[in-house]
Amino acid sequence: MPENRDPRSRRRRPLRAAVGLLVLFAVVGYFAVQRYSNGGAGAPYCTAAAAAGSGQKYEMTPEQAANAATIAAVGISKGLPDRAVTIALATAMQESSLRNLDHGDRDSLGLFQQRPSQGWGTPEQITDPVYSAGIFYDHLVDVPGYSRLPLTVAAQKVQRSGFPQAYAKHESDATVLTAAFGESGTLFCSGPAPLRGDPEKVKAELVRAFGKDALGGGRNGAPAGRTVPDRVEESEVTLQLKRDGGAGEARRGRAMAHWAVARSHELGIARVSYDGSAWIGGKDRGQWQSKGGNGAKDGDGDPHDSAPDEVRIFIAR
Repeated sequence: MPENRDPRSRRRRPLRAAVGLLVLFAVVGYFAVQRYSNGGAGAPYCTAAAAAGSGQKYEMTPEQAANAATIAAVGISKGLPDRAVTIALATAMQESSLRNLDHGDRDSLGLFQQRPSQGWGTPEQITDPVYSAGIFYDHLVDVPGYSRLPLTVAAQKVQRSGFPQAYAKHESDATVLTAAFGESGTLFCSGPAPLRGDPEKVKAELVRAFGKDALGGGRNGAPAGRTVPDRVEESEVTLQLKRDGGAGEARRGRAMAHWAVARSHELGIARVSYDGSAWIGGKDRGQWQSKGGNGAKDGDGDPHDSAPDEVRIFIAR
């Protein structure tokens, strides 16, 4: 006959479960408050969203967003289609979770876990996101008909992974990220407004990611005019797009605007303006606001207005 159990222990089980749920809700609530406090100046995070109304989103850290932005920028600068960008992003999501790793299996390194011993480059090159993305694309375009192949097949022909089917699980999220840096989606980042950046570093990084024509003939490194109340002083880098450049130039402009938001925490970028919308660090939960929205009604000449053929980047100084 089984021994009698203390009925008090049975009564304690629901109590423990209830306490556990309360602790879980408290933790979730804490992080929600951290994210959304002060209009988006809480804990930093970034969100990529596909076309409006689709409901498809992908959340990541600022580090992951910055690396995704670099991968997309390099692909766009090479004139490659969205499919190539999606393949590259899905590959990096599987290999490194979009982190620039200084370790891996055997001598694997970087975003794509490329190996110096296999001829991918030196450790210094492979851990440079611009270089590693560029050499991935160089190998990808050598694959005949890569854009028509299943993503796992195309990625595997470049990577030679021991787990080729693993790339497939990232295709949906990689597609959302591609849209965010392309023509139909968006990317926004929350977190505190940056305190200081360097316009020269921003320009150098733009050229590295998008090529020597990235800066165009815009105002580069000039003061942004008078300081807007409640904001830090700023310098401006303006990227002049080609007039009547069509869909390709619109894609490039959108990618540069979202690249700036993705790297805002790292480079001290306080505001970005493109195509009638503005992003302001530390405000509006990090989301873009259209002209006349909460992020764009300063009543002082609206210094983050932009012409249709330019991207304006404001760096804290």
